Amino acid sequence: MIDFKFGQVMSTLWKTKEFVLFRFLIYMGITLAYIIGTGTGGGLGYMIGSVGEGKETGLFYGMVGGFTLVSGVLYYVREYLLYLVKAGHIAVIVKHLDGEPMPDGKGQIKYAQEVVKDRFKESSVLFGVDQLIKGVLKTFNRIFAGIMSFLPIIPQPLVKFINGVVNMSLTYVDEVILAYYIRNNSENPWEDSRKALVLYAQNYKTFLKNAVFLTIITWILSLLVLVIVFGPLAALFSLVGYTGNVWIIILAVVTAWGIKSALIDPIAMTALMQVFFKVTEGQEPNPEWEAKLERGSKKFVALKDKAMNWAGNKFGGKSHDDKDQLEQK
Repeated sequence: MIDFKFGQVMSTLWKTKEFVLFRFLIYMGITLAYIIGTGTGGGLGYMIGSVGEGKETGLFYGMVGGFTLVSGVLYYVREYLLYLVKAGHIAVIVKHLDGEPMPDGKGQIKYAQEVVKDRFKESSVLFGVDQLIKGVLKTFNRIFAGIMSFLPIIPQPLVKFINGVVNMSLTYVDEVILAYYIRNNSENPWEDSRKALVLYAQNYKTFLKNAVFLTIITWILSLLVLVIVFGPLAALFSLVGYTGNVWIIILAVVTAWGIKSALIDPIAMTALMQVFFKVTEGQEPNPEWEAKLERGSKKFVALKDKAMNWAGNKFGGKSHDDKDQLEQK
């Protein structure tokens, strides 16, 4: 039924445990920032509120302010930092999935740093590719969710579950595409991203099939983590005098999300990478699927334009942007 080997997935992650630990520390740092920010905001709000006999109100709004402030800061830092970490981890995972040793006896971290540096002279290119890919994937989500909502014979809970499966199958596509690019050792990240998206689309049934299993496992493990972290957080907040449940639940969800992202997501990501390499081996992008993506997503067209511009600049030709400027003159 499934197209990945779970034993190989876990073996690969164990071999890359340095990156798994690094990823865990980053996510736990993010979780700790939320706890400290929310707690500090709540404490300040409590002190301010005590002046006007509004301790509970001050505590609540202080926690809201602290949580919002941390969210705002991390929004601009978290994704950029984590994607660079993911890129290095993916480079090492690709080597292990292919059964290849680290070149010249290099350590995993050194090799990963060199790959990211060589493949992306500017980290902004890596981040830009990722953002365009996510834009294309949002189109997949909207189209599928729209189709499902117009099928009255399917119960809505089942529709939500199916949409969750679709989202799951798309969650790690940007990482899978990055793995494809690194594995091919190619020079144009935009072009390989375009090709990989077409390959994914023309094999979507296989990816959905595997995503069903991974979605169920991920949800079960995430729920288990949420139950485990709720108790310690409730005890921690009781020490500072907070007896409500709302913020304990919110921070328990954030903590569970951090642990899921650090330890559970790499399992699903590696499994889908394994499936992608296996299914697309020897395939070429189907022009019909490429045309469908161009009609359905402006982001995909932008990705194609970026690929052509990259190739034009590399070989000394004029990019589309340059041509447009000349025509305007």
